[in-house]
Amino acid sequence: MDEAGVANRAGQLPATFVGKGFQPEFEAVRWGAALGDSYHDMLLMDWSVFQAGITAEDEGYAGVLIDTVSDSGVRALRSRLSIPVVGPGEAAFAMAMMLGKRFTVLTMWPEWFPLYEKTLTEYGWWDRVASLRSIETRPDVTELLEGKEEIVFAKLKDEATRAIEEDGADVIVLGSTTMHQSAAYLARELRIPVINPGQVAYKMLEMQIELGLAHSKKAFPAPEVNKDADIRKGWY
Repeated sequence: MDEAGVANRAGQLPATFVGKGFQPEFEAVRWGAALGDSYHDMLLMDWSVFQAGITAEDEGYAGVLIDTVSDSGVRALRSRLSIPVVGPGEAAFAMAMMLGKRFTVLTMWPEWFPLYEKTLTEYGWWDRVASLRSIETRPDVTELLEGKEEIVFAKLKDEATRAIEEDGADVIVLGSTTMHQSAAYLARELRIPVINPGQVAYKMLEMQIELGLAHSKKAFPAPEVNKDADIRKGWY
């Protein structure tokens, strides 16, 4: 991802949103998947995100936030690191369950459904899911929704309305951090909460850092043999 792509993602966290004393830094993985549209890409996402994150603690960072609702690499990084590691999928779904009874994951295209099927199965939260819905529109993971607002926003509103009326959803979760530009519009247009996963996950990470909390090492034990040197050799 080029600098413009990274800047579009950093737009999720405007300066006024970031807590005092915190300074989030966005970094693209050095290689990996293109669109997350296949099990092939899912494997690359897990591996490349894990590679990018394992140096964070050594470099003095206070926490790691994965910038994808697929939560790629989260559990492996929790195993390797002692600092908090937060995934937007887990954080957003947990928030949705606090705000309502059943939530819909609203996404760009059905090729991303396996990403949510993976995480929701791992977390055991299917009984709180109203539906997975898409607007069947190929995503642009660099430009995001910029320049497409007039068409895409209306599609998202229409599909969210169907989720409410037909599926019984009482909360909408955006299915990708690349969709963050639509969050404010949908929140104004819909009569139920709309979860912007990147922002929810970031605030979850800030809170864990402030409270001195991190994942349980009983739940995510560290590897007996550290393979960092070999992993770092495999950047490309």
